Amino acid sequence: MRLVRQTIVCLAILTVVTGIVYPLIVTGVAQLMFPYQANGSLIIRNGKTIGSSLIGQPFSGPKYFWGRPSATLPVPYNGANSSGSNLGPLNPVLIENVKTRIARLKSADPESKTDVPVDMATASGSGLDPDISPAAAEYQVSRIARERNIDEFRIRELIAKYAHGRQLGVLGEPRVTVLELNLALDALQK
Repeated sequence: MRLVRQTIVCLAILTVVTGIVYPLIVTGVAQLMFPYQANGSLIIRNGKTIGSSLIGQPFSGPKYFWGRPSATLPVPYNGANSSGSNLGPLNPVLIENVKTRIARLKSADPESKTDVPVDMATASGSGLDPDISPAAAEYQVSRIARERNIDEFRIRELIAKYAHGRQLGVLGEPRVTVLELNLALDALQK
């Protein structure tokens, strides 16, 4: 009986320490030191939450930059359903998806003779990627310039302004956050 009581007391103590005290300390430190990140890296404009810089948002209008395709179903960029498509490179479904995405991009800008960047035709591992490569942004410049009646040079300036390099100079790839870029485009026209 003594052993059972000791076990229950240890369970109760560890439950309080690891289930209540530790999470409160970690949350408090995160709120003090990294409030932007701890609260979801939310992008707020005029007091209204527009989105997050960590999760992509669907843009389908021709006057906007389009993000990387989302693999979450049935709703794109659904954070509760984060996962890749798990389709291998020889899977006919993946090949058909890529062909469909390329055809959509080509039909949106039939004058473009450049190849479609790979990140515009394939989904990311999480299906939530908020960023595209600078090449993917550049691919869309002529369509957006035509739709918005803006000089391509101005759009390229925005891409350069909102481009992020590699983290710590070596990690990851250069990228552009689609939501930030589209908000800047809307602000440019106002």
